[in-house]
Amino acid sequence: MTVPLVLGGVSFSAAAAYAPAPRPRGTAYRNVKNYGALGNGTSDDTAAIQAAINSLPSTGGTVYIPSGTYLIDPTKRITLRSYMLLNMDPNATLKAKTNSATRSYILNVTGRTNVEIAGGKLIGDRDTHHYVSGSTSEWNHGIGINGGSHITVRDLYVAKCAGDGVCLGGGASDVVIANIVSTQNRRQGLSLTRCNGIRVYNSEFSYTKGTSPQCGIDIEPDGTSTAYDIVIQNCSLKYNAMYGINIWKRVSNVTLTGNTIERNESCGAVTNYCSGIHFVGNTVRYNSATGIFIRDGSSSVNVTGGVSYGNYTRSGIKTRTPFTLTGWASKIERDILIRGTVGGIAIQTNSYK
Repeated sequence: MTVPLVLGGVSFSAAAAYAPAPRPRGTAYRNVKNYGALGNGTSDDTAAIQAAINSLPSTGGTVYIPSGTYLIDPTKRITLRSYMLLNMDPNATLKAKTNSATRSYILNVTGRTNVEIAGGKLIGDRDTHHYVSGSTSEWNHGIGINGGSHITVRDLYVAKCAGDGVCLGGGASDVVIANIVSTQNRRQGLSLTRCNGIRVYNSEFSYTKGTSPQCGIDIEPDGTSTAYDIVIQNCSLKYNAMYGINIWKRVSNVTLTGNTIERNESCGAVTNYCSGIHFVGNTVRYNSATGIFIRDGSSSVNVTGGVSYGNYTRSGIKTRTPFTLTGWASKIERDILIRGTVGGIAIQTNSYK
């Protein structure tokens, strides 16, 4: 019998779950309750959890967080170290204390290597956050990954952050995100800034709303930096206040395969000043605007093997006889729209209905 993976009430079938290779780490083991963490939902457990992490030897190991609700001060943040697994019980919740910070993280990974975060829930303070006048508070994230390499985030639920569920950049490389649900965050479900070698599998990024860009996934390098070598596979990008995914400037070599991009309040996917973007076998449906919008400066973009229907719902749902088309024609502009100065765009064989 297969047992479903349940993340915060969202169930993935065992067949759908992706099992990343474990990162190397030492054999030391720490239980945060042995370092004073209470998990009662009212006591501040930040220092106790950090003490358990700090007690690991240089070879690293595993820090375990049992079932319970652990109140975390995100202005102090939990900072992980190299060669460690932060292993949370499925019923363990790290809950952000209400604060007025313009930048904070529940979990912080900066310049580390061989780090794994697995299980449990992260809940931000978006509903009670004290928003400071003149600031969007968009940098209050569930997980912040700034630089480092060989990092895995898996099997967890992150929600209601005043910024992103997960934000990574700073030149981070070889990062795997698998089997997570990132939902009801204010800015993004997942932000990818300066990074490369990123793999995102079997995850959901949904219901983002509150401060721009409000996308499920936003690939948008900072300043003049770049992002490249990114794979997004078998994910659900839905009900976001703007795009399901935004691929924005100085981004290259991105492959989206087997994803469902649906019911977003603007376009399903947008490319802008990027290259080498491959849409393969995705289902794009019922988005408020165009399904896939290939914008100015996009080059070497191909769309193939996909299924697209019901897009541009803001003008009413158009019903039609299902058909297969190789190439582009005006009758699919609700599904795929090309505008501006572009080059090397290949709309191959896709199904429409």
